[in-house]
Amino acid sequence: MNVVAQFNTADFDEIARIASTDLTSRAPQIDEERVYPEDIMRAFGAAGAYATHVSGIDGNTELGDAIKAMAAASEVCLSTGFCVWCQSTLAWYISSSDSDFLKREVLPKVIKGQSLGGTGMSNPLKAIGEIEPMRLKGEKVEGGYRVKGILPWVSNLVSDGYFGTLFNVEIEGQDSPQRVMAIIHAGWEGIKLRLDHDFVAMGGTATCNVQFRDVFVPDEFVLSAPAEPYIKRIRGGFILLQCGMAAGMIRNCIDLMKQVEGPLGHINSYLEVQPADIEAQYQALVGEVLELAKTPYDPSDAYFRRVLEARLKGGELSVTAAHWAQLHCGARGYVSQGAAQRRLREAYFIAIVTPATKHLRKLIAELDAA
Repeated sequence: MNVVAQFNTADFDEIARIASTDLTSRAPQIDEERVYPEDIMRAFGAAGAYATHVSGIDGNTELGDAIKAMAAASEVCLSTGFCVWCQSTLAWYISSSDSDFLKREVLPKVIKGQSLGGTGMSNPLKAIGEIEPMRLKGEKVEGGYRVKGILPWVSNLVSDGYFGTLFNVEIEGQDSPQRVMAIIHAGWEGIKLRLDHDFVAMGGTATCNVQFRDVFVPDEFVLSAPAEPYIKRIRGGFILLQCGMAAGMIRNCIDLMKQVEGPLGHINSYLEVQPADIEAQYQALVGEVLELAKTPYDPSDAYFRRVLEARLKGGELSVTAAHWAQLHCGARGYVSQGAAQRRLREAYFIAIVTPATKHLRKLIAELDAA
């Protein structure tokens, strides 16, 4: 029996209501006061926003509805949209694994928003790409692993939350360490969280510096050892889900431009890019993303390249759309409470969050060279 199939339903009317009412009224506070919207994140979970993509590797899994739910949040507030991605990706990790224990004991709480959490994969993905060194090191002990090190970026993380990450384990007789991927509980002994990041935007994302001081990770919480086959299984979905952030951001920037057509259309007509130009690119991008979302476990390099291209386009078009939204809105969007300037600050995050624009281009170049 598929142990996760029972969870993949969502109330999209309720998700839309939360985004358009509760989140809309809170977005300025989340941005300006850097307040993490924990209650809204839990409400999205209760509505099923994290549940639609978890039928698992043996089920008929698709990511389209998860991307749409994320886009609904991102259209209003990218900080919250990013947190939705973190939560959805945590669920993706577990549902894509072979661990009945994690599917039974942790996944239901994650899907329902009862346990919040993140991905913890920014450093490991950069380490795999030889961009920076791996920050976590473990050793095999009876019943699990002992892990030391620091993860500088783990978002959507509260003191009783979970996150997935990767650590290296030295194996006697092997030239290179084994990579182990596991789910970590933030409340385990030896874990310390610090909220110490001063971003120009995205401050309300509960982004922590996570210190590991001889943390015991039980075997039951291991997703895969070695991690490489599992990472290939999840890589497409991990990156494709991020396109929900881009979709929401671009859609809202188009709307901001259209909102000022009445009062400013006579002068905005001289701008070289109009809402219709962005909308045409947006529709093409969404069409490609939703098509890719139908087969997230496709292991082929050809499929993965299309995912990378879509993610790259999403980041670049987000920045472009926000740039032109700011110019169309003019001074009314440049004031401290202006939506356009907030969207511009937020849009750059889509282009720099792992995998960033330069990382995506590196991955595409490596596939082309293979």
